[in-house]
Order: sequence, then structure tokens, then C-alpha cells
Amino acid sequence: MAPPAPMLPAHGWTGPADGPATLVLHGGGPGCHSASDFAGVLALRADRRHLLVDLPRYGASGPSSDDGPVFTGHARALAGLLDRLDVGPVDVLAQSLGGSVALRLAADEPARVLRMLLIGATPTPGPGIDPAAGARARADYYGGDGPSPEAMRRLIAGLEWHDGHAVPDATVAARYRSSVTPVALATATGGRGAPEDLGPDLARVTAPALVVWGRHDPFAGPEYAAFLADALPAGDLAVLGRTAHHPQAERPDAVAALASSFLDPSRSRS
Repeated sequence: MAPPAPMLPAHGWTGPADGPATLVLHGGGPGCHSASDFAGVLALRADRRHLLVDLPRYGASGPSSDDGPVFTGHARALAGLLDRLDVGPVDVLAQSLGGSVALRLAADEPARVLRMLLIGATPTPGPGIDPAAGARARADYYGGDGPSPEAMRRLIAGLEWHDGHAVPDATVAARYRSSVTPVALATATGGRGAPEDLGPDLARVTAPALVVWGRHDPFAGPEYAAFLADALPAGDLAVLGRTAHHPQAERPDAVAALASSFLDPSRSRS
């Protein structure tokens, strides 16, 4: 039996209506969604066209009807959205979960993806990775007294930012609101799809990929970033100091500069 047709994810556009599109995909932490995770980068790249997508079970998207492998299910939903919008091929700017989903899409349908900037993505086991860190973070946030703005601030400060004192109130508020929607609460107790290892498929990713890593990422260290870049046929690596798992939020200027030079190579030479 064929898998069920995926529900189309919630999405929105920023920037000019013409020009090549950059697909923006968020991470998998509680309350993550593309508009919040990449707000600083998007503000610095306001002249570029971006397609912001909330993956199924996140942000404004509904629940997923696909309980199969997590990256494959999300990639199938993305492909359906790109077809519906008649968009492609695209560049990709993605973090953590979103980066692994982009790798799945690029391996299976290489014609859809031009270039990828991948931040903190862990699509396969490797050196320096803590495979249980994400599950612990979700259990800590949704367990005990339950989610709250204070719990969200602790999560971001402890895992996602190197300087926890610098986390803006607006970031905490946006993530908290997104973490307590009915879909988010159901996902917290009902799972996010079956685990998936993309290790055997990374050699099929022919799109140029820049792996961007926070030097102090607690989910996996720079040694994992080097391992991932080496596993990709056209992989490069950039490690940013003074950042943890969300450099696009903590150091948007650095990530925007990398995006400009890597995703827009012709413009960076002009």
C-alpha cells in the first residue's frame, strides 16, 4: 500500500517576489519554527526571496499523517509543497532537524536542490554526538511542571545559545507560544516519527553543502561537523566560535554573511 499523501506544511514568503528561492527549515526543539529561528538572518537578507516552511507537527503546521521514518516523511511533505507552489530548484538554509530533512530531499531528488547551508544537522551517528540529548531536552521541557516561558528560557540558554544571558525576551515568547499549541503538545507525548539514519545515503547528495557549526554545540562537537562535511561529496565546513546549537539566532550576522557568500556565489564576487 502506498504511503498516505502528506499534509502540506504551513509556509510563507519573505523578500522580493522574483529571483531564486531559498527554502528555510527550522530545527526540532520545542517551539521551533522558521520565522522565529531565522528572524535575525532574514532581516539581514531582506533583499533575497525566502520560502519559510514549518515542518509537519511544528509551528503553524498541522499533525503529520506519515508515521514512517522522520526525515523521509518531512521530505515527502516538502516535495508536495514545492510541487503545489511550482517552485524549484531551490537553495536551502536549514538548521538541525531541517538540515537532515534537506539532506534526505537532496539524496532522493537531487534536481530539487541547488546549494545547502546546514547548521547543526545530525543525520547519522558519528563522533562526538550525544544521541539522547534531544530526547532529554524535550522530556525536561514538557515534564515536571510542564512548559512555561521560564522553562523555555532555561532550554534556550542551556542548549541553544552559548551566552544564555543574551537570549532576547521576544525569542523566548515566540518559541513558548509555538511550543504549547495543540499540535505541539500532542507531538510531545505522541512522538515525531520513526528514527532514521541517513548515513548510507549521504554519498548520493551531490549538491554543494556548507556545514556550519557552533563551537560549543552540546548535541555534537566540531569533530562531528568535520565528519559530516567529509561524508558529503561536495561538503565544506565552517565552525563559529561563541555559539552553541542555534548560531543563526545567536550570531545572525555571521550566518547571514556565510549564506551570502555560499548561497549567492555570483553576487559575492560582484
